[in-house]
Amino acid sequence: MSEYELEVTTGDMKYAGTFDNVFVTLIGTEGQSERSKLDNYGIDFKAGKVGTYTLKTNLSLGTLLLIKVEKDPLLVLPESEWFCTKIVVTTPEGDVLLFPCHRWISRGEMVELRGGRAMKAFEDDHPLLIEQRKKELMFKKSIYQWKILAKGLSHINNFNSPSELPAEVRFSESKSTEVANTQTLTGLELKFKGLLGSNEKWEKLDDMKRIFWFKKTAMSEYVAEHWKEDDFFGSQFLNGVNPNVIKRCFELPSNFPVTDEMVAPFLEEGSSLQQEIKKGKIFLYDQKILDGIPTRVYNGDSLQVSAGLCLLYLNPEDKLMPIAIQLQQKPSDQNPIFLPSDSQADWLLAKIFIRNADAIDHQAVQHLMKTHFMVEVYTVATLRCFPVIHPIYKLLLPHFRYTLHINTGGRTNLFGPEGPLSISSPGYDGLIVFMKKALSELTYNSLCLPYNITARGLDSIPNFYYRDDGIKLWNIINSFVSAVVNHFYPLDIEVQKDTELQEWISEIFTHGVLGKKASGFPSHFNTVDEVIKFITTVIFTATAQHAAVNNGQYDYNSWMPNGSLLLLKPPPTTKGQSTMETILETLPDVGETAIFAAILWLLSDKYTDEVPLGAYPTERFDEPAVQLMIKEFQAELSYLSEEIKARNSKLEIPYNYLNPSEIENSITI
Repeated sequence: MSEYELEVTTGDMKYAGTFDNVFVTLIGTEGQSERSKLDNYGIDFKAGKVGTYTLKTNLSLGTLLLIKVEKDPLLVLPESEWFCTKIVVTTPEGDVLLFPCHRWISRGEMVELRGGRAMKAFEDDHPLLIEQRKKELMFKKSIYQWKILAKGLSHINNFNSPSELPAEVRFSESKSTEVANTQTLTGLELKFKGLLGSNEKWEKLDDMKRIFWFKKTAMSEYVAEHWKEDDFFGSQFLNGVNPNVIKRCFELPSNFPVTDEMVAPFLEEGSSLQQEIKKGKIFLYDQKILDGIPTRVYNGDSLQVSAGLCLLYLNPEDKLMPIAIQLQQKPSDQNPIFLPSDSQADWLLAKIFIRNADAIDHQAVQHLMKTHFMVEVYTVATLRCFPVIHPIYKLLLPHFRYTLHINTGGRTNLFGPEGPLSISSPGYDGLIVFMKKALSELTYNSLCLPYNITARGLDSIPNFYYRDDGIKLWNIINSFVSAVVNHFYPLDIEVQKDTELQEWISEIFTHGVLGKKASGFPSHFNTVDEVIKFITTVIFTATAQHAAVNNGQYDYNSWMPNGSLLLLKPPPTTKGQSTMETILETLPDVGETAIFAAILWLLSDKYTDEVPLGAYPTERFDEPAVQLMIKEFQAELSYLSEEIKARNSKLEIPYNYLNPSEIENSITI
């Protein structure tokens, strides 16, 4: 008779425990144990509890390879999913073996856990492990499949609603409850005030401050007070929610005929536009990608979106100031260039149209397409191509927590034809066309922050905290990824012969950028350095980049004039005709404003089960060297967090979106 001691750990999050029966079967090189129920006196699987069980077997198991875990119903009670963190087994010989799990297990589900160090496919040598690896991948590919949302867009997962998703990738019950409560309470507040569903126009701008009594932030209050100011308008292109669009201007576009006479009053005395361009002080915001995008019909008329251009000047006080705005791409008498010296209403309305274009670009391309949709591709490819024992699976999976759930639900509740984004100026169909156009122009290096910054000529522009914090974060993540990848792939030949790794990047190339070689995305890996760069990009996108474009949405855009997705009147075609009344008629009505503000609150809210960047469950890796790498990674993130806090304490407008302590480890909302 042989005895095995099992320590079974249940996750410490809310609702992680279960009353269902749990059975295990130990599988070794020489045989397998009987299917045994884990049952001690009292309640076994409470959240945060470690249960110790003795499993006796008459069989000789040899070297322990696998644990089969099954959860069967306790018939008198409803389904309760179980979050199993890990099982640690002490063998009769005294060996202690870790079997990581870190996933939800549903009733009737069978999960096979592998123990020991991370293994690449060509390193498995036992027939049982080779067969188990093959079966696992076949099963995962049957569960996780690709689906086309719209021709020309990145492919998505095959599930139609979050309820269809496997338990391992769904929200926890506590997360689902909190999100639902936020939606309910927000809706109730807006209904109580008579805002939801109202088609009344705002009588004055200050009335918008009553949208939410309690849902305010220091930054949202600041924006409401300062949004008209030119220096604040300019600063948002660097440190707002869309910091990836402006570029240094090396020469004026031929379709933007700004003259020295127009802008001389706004430049340093005695200078000229060409001199300031040569000094690297002129920057360009150009939304030509929006030109020709279809828009939706509103009260019988087609709405319009400004494919605008904005020239910005870095003045001697290092403030980025708008000095010229043209609201359409083709210059004409009906497309004037607006200047700060124009009437207050003309200049303010021109800036509102630029902010509208920026909000549309931000939400559809920078937020949804470049983070949510791209990370979904990385997630599905990872689930399909890697078994749980693979080192890259262990490294990446914590960065994909909840992403499939939020994307699957969001495509219906937020982005779908009936979702709030469908009432934006482009509408659902226009947003789809816009995103297709953006994906066709997407490049690999545009997602790699250091290359992105250099390509846009923004290496030295001052007060660019997104760049400063982002580059430091990129380097910290890159250093960690380099250490882990080099540990498992000491030679390029090991990258080349890892068939699972090669299939993974091939699927991403095929389903993410639709096989377009011009994107620069790799379709295969030849070197260790190529793997390091790509995985750094994946982790940075799923964590830091998403935080940069998501976490400040309520701060900056809940004050609707500063970033509305919907404008009801066309861009002005002449000067001197606009008034504050024109601006109020252009902005969304009361009900539309309330819908947008509610969505931004939901997307920016904090939830109790958040996992911060770098909080790897070390038990995924059994290797002490990798566990040390994780600790060093966490320490570097902590140092950067303190550095950012110290910097922010001296700023009028703190930039905290890339503070590691404020960044989630994955896209969860």
